[in-house]
Amino acid sequence: MSEKTTIYDIAKALNITAATVSRALNNNPKISQSTRKLVLETANKMNYKQNKLALALRSGKSNNVGVIVPRINTNFFASVIRGIEEELHPEGYQVIICQTHEDENREIENINTLLNAQVDGILMSISNLPDENNHYIERVIQKNIPLIFFDRKKEIKNVSSVTIDDYMASYQTTQHLLEQGCDKIAYFSGDRSLEIYEDRYRGYEQALLDNNISINKDYIINIKSNVVEGRDAVEKLLALENPPNAIFSTSDFAALGAIQKLKEHGIKIPEDFCVFGFGNEPFTKFMELSISSVDQSPLEMGKTAAQVFLEKINNKENKKSEIQVVLMPKLLIRQSSTRIASI
Repeated sequence: MSEKTTIYDIAKALNITAATVSRALNNNPKISQSTRKLVLETANKMNYKQNKLALALRSGKSNNVGVIVPRINTNFFASVIRGIEEELHPEGYQVIICQTHEDENREIENINTLLNAQVDGILMSISNLPDENNHYIERVIQKNIPLIFFDRKKEIKNVSSVTIDDYMASYQTTQHLLEQGCDKIAYFSGDRSLEIYEDRYRGYEQALLDNNISINKDYIINIKSNVVEGRDAVEKLLALENPPNAIFSTSDFAALGAIQKLKEHGIKIPEDFCVFGFGNEPFTKFMELSISSVDQSPLEMGKTAAQVFLEKINNKENKKSEIQVVLMPKLLIRQSSTRIASI
């Protein structure tokens, strides 16, 4: 058929009412099994496709869940998405993935698009959305749609979250570098207006203070998560009158760039200089010089975020409650930061 089949076409073919067809298609208990079977068979023959959006509007349930991430071309976010899908697919949910590319306007567009699609919930890792735009988040809450932050979050009432203990991850990493004899540790920071990067900085800072080492502001460099930024940052550090002897990078990609540039300068790793990354990207363990990194347990994070959504959607009492899950970080100590073998 060239035109889209409607329930009226099915009703006409079977000489029954459109209301009966609609009830049969939606498994209404008032319709007999024989009638329902006949309607379904006829609908299939006539290539009838239900309007999922209209169905969602009527039932209040679309079985779709939106996932918003900064980007999908990293192992971390790809693994989180995998974890979410592995939990939700057996429960009958499909996942709609949106990327912000760290653009607050795209993030707002993503939220509006998912709300218009009548999703049953939104799981998101936020970009740097200014506080004055929090009303877009509030709109989700007002619609009584479960919202769960993962990895990156904001402190907003009635919003649940699944994160790792970023403060402890950073504290333990800095402590490890100190134990390796590194007393001048540079720090590659992400955007500290995001809570996770502020928490990581506080962990780095506190570990130094606890070891009676003052903070050298020249050693703290804000970077984006890419190789080029890591290379450029090392050039700045080596130009200092008193350069560092270690780098703790909140990005594995920047850590890789740092190692490349250090090698170009003839600096031996880890003998002369230690490097520690964050994220446990797959390349870190396969390099000729394996790179130490913090594992964020992305698969577990995705599964847990999905479980929080299911708990909220299946339990009306929990729908507006805050569920905060904090996963413990894992330090994967490899060649790039190992001067002294552990006993």
